Amino acid sequence: MTTPIITAHLGNPDARTMTGYQALGGYQSLRKALKMQRKDIVAEVKTSNLRGRGGAGFPTGIKWGFISPDATDVVLVCNADESEPGTCKDRELIYWMPHQLIEGCLITAYALKAEKVFIYIRGEMMREYKVLMQAVQEATQAGFIGDNVLGSDTKIDLIVHRGAGAYICGEETALLNSIEGRRGEPRIKPPFPAVVGVFQKPTVVNNTETLSNIPHIIEHGGQWFADLGTERSGGLRIVCVSGHVNKPGIYEIPMTMTFRELIEDTCDGVWKNNQIKAVIPGGSSMPPLDVSELDVPIEFDALMSDERIKPVEVKPGVPFDLGGGRKLRTMAGSGGIVVMDHTTDVVSVCSRIIDFYHHESCGQCTPCREGTGWLSKVGKRLARGEGKPGDVDLLSTIAQGIAGNTICALGDAAAWPVLGFITKFREDFENKINNQPKRVS
Repeated sequence: MTTPIITAHLGNPDARTMTGYQALGGYQSLRKALKMQRKDIVAEVKTSNLRGRGGAGFPTGIKWGFISPDATDVVLVCNADESEPGTCKDRELIYWMPHQLIEGCLITAYALKAEKVFIYIRGEMMREYKVLMQAVQEATQAGFIGDNVLGSDTKIDLIVHRGAGAYICGEETALLNSIEGRRGEPRIKPPFPAVVGVFQKPTVVNNTETLSNIPHIIEHGGQWFADLGTERSGGLRIVCVSGHVNKPGIYEIPMTMTFRELIEDTCDGVWKNNQIKAVIPGGSSMPPLDVSELDVPIEFDALMSDERIKPVEVKPGVPFDLGGGRKLRTMAGSGGIVVMDHTTDVVSVCSRIIDFYHHESCGQCTPCREGTGWLSKVGKRLARGEGKPGDVDLLSTIAQGIAGNTICALGDAAAWPVLGFITKFREDFENKINNQPKRVS
């Protein structure tokens, strides 16, 4: 079993304190980074092949490189607004290892010449918020935050900002609006945050897990981290496994581990010795896998097609080929893996997912605002066994009208699961119509 990196001390209450964290070698990477050239830190992160762990998997070093070398008043934002259904890793990192995150933020801020850091934490995470605030206070008193960090001429202020419980604020530009005290609605891009971000300043937004890896990259080097992963995805990654497995939990795993290995070996198999029907690979917004697709690595590129999911032609009565012969056309996402056994009513699962995105739509874009409502109405009708002939194609048509037609990815997040479930399990949807009792007029 691979030795964990950033989850090694989860469950150790001493690790969340300043004394305990420093006893484990904490803040030594910050001391090392302050003696390095900023460009060398960025270069190490690029070498590491660290990819964003918030969902998109974008290379972190490249994202940092979008900040102009001449930029002033740069701001770093940590996105800790974890709210993707099935995902629960960031809150555990914050609760057990808050100083690891803080150190990652400080190193990143120094590399980017950012004097201001915001950690945007989900409002419902009161347990984690209290622990994080205590850690920030300890780090400030120890001279790691504020003016003249560790006696240097570097100034870094760190502010913890609580969200108000809106899923949409996990989208980086909606998050920036929320920090500014505005309504949490995504912005049209360009301009991108690296040019015009929070308070009109150049801004980098990174995920909690992403930033928690930075101290280890600085300690051991970018090549060390890259060698732990695959050709284009460095390090290990955290997955959150829930559903019908014997040992659900949070696991830090190699990128080369397959879903089957994770379920059968790490999670001790499916409960009650049942058979697998479907697996959501990276949070509820990701199209599902069926039982024939579990031997793929839990890695960003392995799960993506050569092209992102795009609208396909809707032909009534003909199953959709979402794959198109191009790999699996889903994504590793935020690492929220949900395992469903053969007893699962996937139509009801799909309907429940639709309802979530309908509820969380900010309402800014018409396709999402109206389309998710239509999806919800038809999905509930099918789940109740009251579907009408043509409802399956109607669901697909609505989803196609949403996907790719909104400012942010929430529209895709609502449409992709629908298209994925129908593609893989169309028979289940049709049976909800064909096996329903006849209506009495």
